[in-house]
Amino acid sequence: DLWAMPVQRPYNPNAKRIAELMQADLAKVGIKAEIKTFEWGEYRKRLQAGEHQTGMFGWTGDNGDPDNFLHTLLGCDASKNNGGNVAKFCYQPFDELVTKAKTITDQAEREKLYRQAQVIFKEQAPWFTIAHAVQLKPVRKEVIDFKLSPFSRHVFYGVDIK
Repeated sequence: DLWAMPVQRPYNPNAKRIAELMQADLAKVGIKAEIKTFEWGEYRKRLQAGEHQTGMFGWTGDNGDPDNFLHTLLGCDASKNNGGNVAKFCYQPFDELVTKAKTITDQAEREKLYRQAQVIFKEQAPWFTIAHAVQLKPVRKEVIDFKLSPFSRHVFYGVDIK
């Protein structure tokens, strides 16, 4: 089974089409995949419960900290029902690194631990990325000092009109 999200998301505006492309790629290597989808609430519930074989999910980081991805989406605690780790990936060496890193205030040490965790993620490959959102915000030429936020927010502090 190949589960396709039933909704449009910033990081995946057409999950059905992505699923069709993945299905075609899998067929090229002899794997037959049936595309399935459910209403969004049901989809999330069942995906988080681990009922899927292959599923699509995404994440929009909201604070810029590596923990917001690595522990939230790949930590052992997050692999339980209702967690963000829908791959149900739980690998102790990885988990120890990200759990330790989130408690350390020394940024150089945190970076070292997260880099090690990323190597493990690449080697273990519990999931892979297929898309990254590009932000576009139309702004009139009279608006000055409006800046896009990497956290999907609109920050109007300092914005003005000439």
